[in-house]
Amino acid sequence: MPFTRGWGQTRSRPKTSIFRSEIMSLVQLYIPSDVARFTVSQLGEMGLLQFRDLNDDVSAFQRSFVNDVRRFDELERKLRYLRTQIERSDVDIYDFFNEEAVAASRGPRDIDDMEEKIGAHEDRVLRLTAAYKDLQLKHLELIENKHVLEEVSSLFVEISGRQQTAAAPAPASASRASAGGAHDSVPLLGRSDSLSRRSIGSLDAAYAGDAGGYDVEGGRIGGGHDINIGFITGVIRRDRVATLERVLWRSLRGNMFLNYVDIEEPISDPKHDEPVYKSAFIVFAHGESLRDRATKISEALGATLYHVDRNAERRQEELIETMSRLDDLQQILENNNAARINELTNVSEQLNTWFTIVRKEKAIYHTLNLLNYDANRNCLIAEGWCATNDIPAIQSALHLATEDAGSNVPTVLHELRTTKEPPTFVRTNRFTDGFQNIVDAYGVPKAGEVNPGLFTCITFPFLFALMFGDLGHGFLMTICAALLCIYEKKLAWLAKDESLRMFYTGRYIVLLMGIFSMYTGLLYNDIFSRAMSMFSSGWQWPSDQGGEGVTVEATKLGHTYPVGIDPAWHHAGNSLLFTNSYKMKMSIVLGIIHMTLGICLQVPNALYFKKRINIVHVFVPQIIFLFSIFGYLVFAILFKWCTDWYARDAAGELTHISPPSLLNMLIYMFLSPGSVGESERMFRGQAALQTVLLLLALACVPWMLLVKPFILRREHQKIISEGYGRISSHVRVSSEDDAPGGAVIVSEQEEMQEDDFDFADIMINQTIHTIEFCLNSISNTASYLRLWALSLAHAQLSEVLWTMTFLPTLKMSGALQPIAIFCGFAVWFVLTFSILIGMEGLSAFLHALRLHWVEFNNKFYDGTGTKFEPFAFKTILDEAEE
Repeated sequence: MPFTRGWGQTRSRPKTSIFRSEIMSLVQLYIPSDVARFTVSQLGEMGLLQFRDLNDDVSAFQRSFVNDVRRFDELERKLRYLRTQIERSDVDIYDFFNEEAVAASRGPRDIDDMEEKIGAHEDRVLRLTAAYKDLQLKHLELIENKHVLEEVSSLFVEISGRQQTAAAPAPASASRASAGGAHDSVPLLGRSDSLSRRSIGSLDAAYAGDAGGYDVEGGRIGGGHDINIGFITGVIRRDRVATLERVLWRSLRGNMFLNYVDIEEPISDPKHDEPVYKSAFIVFAHGESLRDRATKISEALGATLYHVDRNAERRQEELIETMSRLDDLQQILENNNAARINELTNVSEQLNTWFTIVRKEKAIYHTLNLLNYDANRNCLIAEGWCATNDIPAIQSALHLATEDAGSNVPTVLHELRTTKEPPTFVRTNRFTDGFQNIVDAYGVPKAGEVNPGLFTCITFPFLFALMFGDLGHGFLMTICAALLCIYEKKLAWLAKDESLRMFYTGRYIVLLMGIFSMYTGLLYNDIFSRAMSMFSSGWQWPSDQGGEGVTVEATKLGHTYPVGIDPAWHHAGNSLLFTNSYKMKMSIVLGIIHMTLGICLQVPNALYFKKRINIVHVFVPQIIFLFSIFGYLVFAILFKWCTDWYARDAAGELTHISPPSLLNMLIYMFLSPGSVGESERMFRGQAALQTVLLLLALACVPWMLLVKPFILRREHQKIISEGYGRISSHVRVSSEDDAPGGAVIVSEQEEMQEDDFDFADIMINQTIHTIEFCLNSISNTASYLRLWALSLAHAQLSEVLWTMTFLPTLKMSGALQPIAIFCGFAVWFVLTFSILIGMEGLSAFLHALRLHWVEFNNKFYDGTGTKFEPFAFKTILDEAEE
């Protein structure tokens, strides 16, 4: 619908096209304070306005709504904590999403209620989790204590048995120790040099001669002498037992005895959040100081020590009591965990909804911090960029926000006309989005600049297909891409995977690449490196081929193969020479056409930005220079293709000399201007034409280099002489009372511009561009030869795979041939899909990308724009999910 601008002037809205970016408007909003939150929420739902920061000089901690941002930061932290607990407890998060609650306008009371619910859930989960961890720690202690009691009891039973054996009469040679062996300096392990896990032979040797024996539990010998042998018990990680054993042995100088047993089942340790394998151990040491030292070493290595009574009956009572407490505690743990799971399940039903609401509200207050507060008018002032076509939609959103807030004061929208460069907004859809991403990766188009994305939609898959041309490979690629496009909603989860996101977002690019590859494969007459005989061949092989090793020549018939390359060339001995020459020349022709398109796009850019000097003194000399050299080369290629160099006259003599070498012709065009050798002559007047073209090319160099800078200098001096040193500013304002959503004031302003003309800078810049264009004309033309090189490599690799993997199985005979064919086909198909389609496809993609970024874009495209990033909840939520 038309809208009014200026002083009653009416014009229709500009049309939307991918050829150029959208026409942008800088708008200013006067938002009443009580409507501000609802207004920003509506604009965020639509995603049409990019807000400018009007508080650049204010730090983030001094802005008006920083407390609200912190409030929702805290809510988001609580939700993250709840989600972490849900994931750790293996509770399924419901996909339920309350769209009505998310889309509805929310008042302060709704936010307070939600905050209260989230806080209550967090408090309950915190209490239950803390209690659960405490119970787990107690459970862990009881389990470890149980294993320690069992180990100590079994060890004492074993020692008692060994004591009775040691008390029996022994040979004199076995009674080497005397009563003095009870001295503290005697190692408990005697003279044994090895570390034995269950060795107490030193005690047996020390006290075997005593009639009364010894009491290990009491630490006394049978005669009542106290030898002060004590023990410590505990639990340690299994991988640290060997370290504990060595450190104790060296620190206590062998005055110790260590025994341990591995606990079979892993113990759930709350400190590590994973099952841990541990071992129970007991250390006997002689003397209080040695036991203290052993205690410190054990604790330093992470062992947990437990007190075990020396009396066997008390140990048995403690074991029974520990088992009873374990059963009771296990029941309490199960009840606590059930209550915790139930609470987390209730949270999971609303978690996604709460996350969405909190993130939206946080984004709203972040945006409100960009606005400037006008205390006199009690309103917030906002500025931002939007597409001119979207202004009516924004006005409707402002009207809806006013109704939601229940206010009678509308939001006022000002449209400012300014000389500031706007951000670039190119409307895309699912099809064009992937191609536009290719362009944006090189550089975002400047506002109003011709967008290469429109041409990339066709030229990119076409150049890819020239390197990847094969009907079979293109068909497989098309099938895969078509499945992604048909089931794109079901396969949307691929976009969340970082490694698969590129294929999903570029599914339409791959689809076109496959379709174009089928087309070029049809022209190349190539399907999995095999030829197709869809029509009658234009060549005929002799019936008598003379046997193996004999060279025969095909006879040309009176007609030409209608589509693509004649299949007869695939069986010819000079097939590679023919296809190389054909694809090389084709690459040059298509490359010159592609670069010519890029140069011609300078014209609409110059017309749009009203720089007609770029048409006359940049575009015209560049196109003349390119056509004088490489346009002539294209003409020579086409002339050579259209000429029958082996035609004969009525007398049977050749009407032409042998076909000329175009490379030599182009070289001698510069080395010997004005003369053409007989071997390079193609037509009459060729020497004169080449001389004229060479002079034109040379004349274009100073034309591109000097004319534009001096014309700009003359125009600048004319402006200065007339007294216009700078552009003044003026403002004109008009209002439109019947606009939906409130008054619309359109103001026009032009900013002050300083006189920054510098002839030296312009001259240096023009010199660089001129040299770059002249040199790039040669290098870029040669760069398009990659179309020929990769096409040749793809065809040869495809033929090698067919010849070496699948073809030998077709020539086999016997009962195993079906199995061999099946295996050979499987190997051929896997290698074809992984190497030819995967690796070769990626290589061709990158080369096509380079041809667009370097050879095509640099002819007309600056790519110095800033991408339009509107405030949109959808974008914020998508980024949060990633």
